[in-house]
Amino acid sequence: MKVTRLWWVRHGPTHEKAFTGWRDVPADLSDTAKIARLHSHLPPDAALISSDLQRATSTADALGAGRTRLPHAPALRELNFGVWDGLHFSKVAEMHPELSRAYWETPGDVKPPNGESWHDLSARVSPKVDALLQQDASDLIIVCHFGVVLNQLQRATGFSCYDTFAQKIDNLSVTEIAVSNNGWQTGVINHCP
Repeated sequence: MKVTRLWWVRHGPTHEKAFTGWRDVPADLSDTAKIARLHSHLPPDAALISSDLQRATSTADALGAGRTRLPHAPALRELNFGVWDGLHFSKVAEMHPELSRAYWETPGDVKPPNGESWHDLSARVSPKVDALLQQDASDLIIVCHFGVVLNQLQRATGFSCYDTFAQKIDNLSVTEIAVSNNGWQTGVINHCP
């Protein structure tokens, strides 16, 4: 039976104090000791892929030594926050009080203006992950974003959108998911080596 272990890594911190979706902001990778621990924790012979946003690509570059690098994947981008991207959470709550509350309290089909919903994210990310699972790699490191990690964690656990959205995923953390003929199983979640 084939088992593929997916090692989901959230990119390095951006220090943004606002919605940060498709805006292409850099990651702070100055904590080289933490990055070295993360690099050592991940399987050395794993294939490595990232979102095409620079905070993910630069984090993947920092973890890439000795690993096979796959082309960046736009499908692995963060949630598209539309007109909210770059705005502080309080500003969004002021502009769209009911919509912003619904976005967090009843995720699923709710989306920001010109943005995407939780279900839209799943429709974008899941086919890419399914394609990656067709490769021969037994270990695959995926450097991406908070929303993407949570979306695939929900896929593995079957939790509700709301319960999944409440899960903490720190920058430079690892969430493990094993996929086999028997389904999806989670390992450690939000592990910070």
